[in-house]
Amino acid sequence: MLISARRTSLLALSLAAAFALAGPAQAAKPAKAPAAPAKAAAPQEPVELTLSHQLEESRTSRLQEVVDRFNGQQKAYKVVLVHRQGGAGNYHMNLALRDELSHFVSGKEPYRALHQVISESKEKIDTARLAPELRSGVTDGKGRLLGLPMAYSTPVLFYSKSAFRRAGLDPEAPPKTWWELQAVAGKLFDAGIKCPYTTSRPAWVHIDNLAARNNVETVGEKGEMAFNGMMQVKHVALLNSWYKARYFHTFGGQNEADAHFASGECGMITTASDRFVTFRENKDLDVGVAPLPYYDDAYGAPRQALADGASLWVGPGHKAAEYKGVAKFVGFLMAPDMQVEIARSGGYLPLTAAAQAAAKGKLLKDDMRNIDVAQAQLGPVVPRTSVSKAAALTPVVSAINPVRLIIDEELEQVWSNKKPAKLALDNAVSRANAVLRSGAAARLAEAPAASKVR
Repeated sequence: MLISARRTSLLALSLAAAFALAGPAQAAKPAKAPAAPAKAAAPQEPVELTLSHQLEESRTSRLQEVVDRFNGQQKAYKVVLVHRQGGAGNYHMNLALRDELSHFVSGKEPYRALHQVISESKEKIDTARLAPELRSGVTDGKGRLLGLPMAYSTPVLFYSKSAFRRAGLDPEAPPKTWWELQAVAGKLFDAGIKCPYTTSRPAWVHIDNLAARNNVETVGEKGEMAFNGMMQVKHVALLNSWYKARYFHTFGGQNEADAHFASGECGMITTASDRFVTFRENKDLDVGVAPLPYYDDAYGAPRQALADGASLWVGPGHKAAEYKGVAKFVGFLMAPDMQVEIARSGGYLPLTAAAQAAAKGKLLKDDMRNIDVAQAQLGPVVPRTSVSKAAALTPVVSAINPVRLIIDEELEQVWSNKKPAKLALDNAVSRANAVLRSGAAARLAEAPAASKVR
């Protein structure tokens, strides 16, 4: 529209100059009647930008609110949500969920690097403000942004305060370690709570974050899977003892357990911190939130948890004007006030230090208890050892979808009493390495690494 206006102005000036120069030679001719005024140009339609996603209905509604706010603030661009089926498709932007992230990082799904889009658009977006701990899996070797960590979270412990009161427990004193959680689960069970403890995404919580919090690794020095160490075996064996005692219940490898906690069926759950938004919708559920438990006998524990989630990736092959609109949308998302709103309504971690500080404000305290706990887990709990520094480069194995499925299958063998913990984890490691060595899945080995700046 700006280019068109300039061309029109230049044309008008050129014609005016031509008439002025021709004036003296044509002075004897009678003046022409004034021309009829030109019709005003029709307003130009906004440039349409597609944003594809695979969110559930409630999350889609919250994303639509964000999009509507952007569309209402300016008229040059219009972002349109599209529910994606299968691959990324030819969309301007793609919101990749956790299980899809490795597809983009490995190049299975084509994308245009976000830092390149921002640079070429000339938009003033300071990506250096992005919190270092949220850059997991979305930066290249030079630390430049490939995608935007739009909806990240960490695993935390949610618990029902009413269930704690029923069991004679202090609702303001949640368990800090896994051994304390065992004692609490026993008291909840004795108080008649049929499901004392459950978990969502067991591979992410009990393999990846178990390792991160307790200062062990999931991958060996040569890049092979190695999540069958003593710590992991001990932990899975402990979980199995809880399962047999009916302290621990499982419902699937993804977020299936969330609904069982939200309904009040289960007393405690380990799941993503953003689920607080869903849980607080049940007015009868008095929700408490605490850091992910750790083992106090593990050297150097507790360490930082891992943040991951949905990230925004730019599609390739679009026009420069469209990429400028994408950059404007990214700038809109990174604005502090918008970050606070996304954190409040979606439960996600704020991307910048300014937004993180705003989220700690007294007016937002009740709405963002989960953010406070989740953010604290990412801070410098204690200085890193050489082991934990190496672990910072360890891939998030549950983000490699074939590996996650293998882990889920082998854990089910443990819960069903068909395999002991060590055999199941040994099998999972062997199968995972075989998958990653195969030609079909080799590129998936380039899974997103845990944040390199801790």
